[in-house]
Amino acid sequence: MIVVASWVFYRYFAPKSWHEWAGAGIVQAFIIALYAEMYGFPLTIYLLVRFFGLDRTVLNANLWSTLLGMGETGMLVSMVIGYAMLFIGIGLFAEGWRKLYRAHKESRLATDGLYGFVRHPQYTGLFIGLFGEGVVHWPTVFSVVLFPVIVIVYTLLAHREEKQMLEKFGEDYRMYKERTPMFFPGKRQWREFIKLSQKMDSV
Repeated sequence: MIVVASWVFYRYFAPKSWHEWAGAGIVQAFIIALYAEMYGFPLTIYLLVRFFGLDRTVLNANLWSTLLGMGETGMLVSMVIGYAMLFIGIGLFAEGWRKLYRAHKESRLATDGLYGFVRHPQYTGLFIGLFGEGVVHWPTVFSVVLFPVIVIVYTLLAHREEKQMLEKFGEDYRMYKERTPMFFPGKRQWREFIKLSQKMDSV
């Protein structure tokens, strides 16, 4: 499953610069660590038992339900919320890529659709998806630690990309940047933002 997902990602969304490759590498490490624990050696549970002295009889597969003592109910709730965030993130990433690809073909600045709400909807989708799957649904030592690192790396990458956009589009991008948030829309815009992420129109 990891191999298939990696092939699709690098086949259609291959990074171009070493900065993008660095960010993609961290995301890859996040995914491998997540699924290695999910289907392999449960390092997080081992650490909880070994170093925090938790009773093995109250351990659950989900870190939060174990720490909060919510049992199977907590695990079910975290699974539903986590998967919902994952699918929203995938939708944002895919639709953001569609809009950016279309704008690139037409040699114009992408400011419509999701790009009318935030400047980097693909990264917003990446953050939401990884947070849902790796922090809410199936949190592990590695996924919880790596998530903020991923956010920092992609924030720096976004700033670097914006410098390139300013060189290419000048004042048009400067005005767009001033009126549009970087990653997260305003409080009253979230519903429409998420609704647009489910719009799978043709390129």
